[in-house]
Amino acid sequence: MKCLIIAEKPSVAADLARALGKIPKKAEHYENDEYVISSAVGHLVGLQMPEDIDKKKYGFWRLETLPIIPDEFQLQPLPEGKERFGQLKKLLARKDVTSVINACDAGREGELIFTYIYQLTKCKKPFKRLWMSSMTNEGINTAFKSLRSAEQMQGLADAARCRSESDWLIGINGTRALTKRMFGSRAGNVASVGRVQTPTLAIVYNRELEIRNFVPRGY
Repeated sequence: MKCLIIAEKPSVAADLARALGKIPKKAEHYENDEYVISSAVGHLVGLQMPEDIDKKKYGFWRLETLPIIPDEFQLQPLPEGKERFGQLKKLLARKDVTSVINACDAGREGELIFTYIYQLTKCKKPFKRLWMSSMTNEGINTAFKSLRSAEQMQGLADAARCRSESDWLIGINGTRALTKRMFGSRAGNVASVGRVQTPTLAIVYNRELEIRNFVPRGY
């Protein structure tokens, strides 16, 4: 029986294979008698877009359909990540793979990348979290000696999911509302709104006004 290790990117998968005993590469993953090591390439899975939820209702941007608040957020592979997602799905489904290790980057986004892959593949195999602060052989092997349980990581996974869903709610609804108000018919024009980008733009805008309105005076 083998353990599947999922890293966040191919370079980390290569580092893990090296640290765990120069595990040989087979096609797109590394494998020996104990481990199968593969990786995502950043985010592979995202939340369904409104037009994927209900094309008839949300395919055209209309103010009367706002706000769009799904009863339950559904996941889908991102277009640029479909091939890699399919590879991981096959590895997770292998009968000789009986456990999984989340080796994505130590942080909220790394947690989300793994959580969404695990959820969309409907995997039920037990998993643990590899939390690495160093990519040296010593650092990796030390981290393997103190794997964290899924229960220990639940709070971080919930925080990551909240970030993802709140970004969706603000971005989708704000962008559609502002675009319709500013441009009427979209006609290729989009006024993008985001939880982070819009306040940041406001800071830049306000600073620009201060610069333009600055009146020099003697000191």
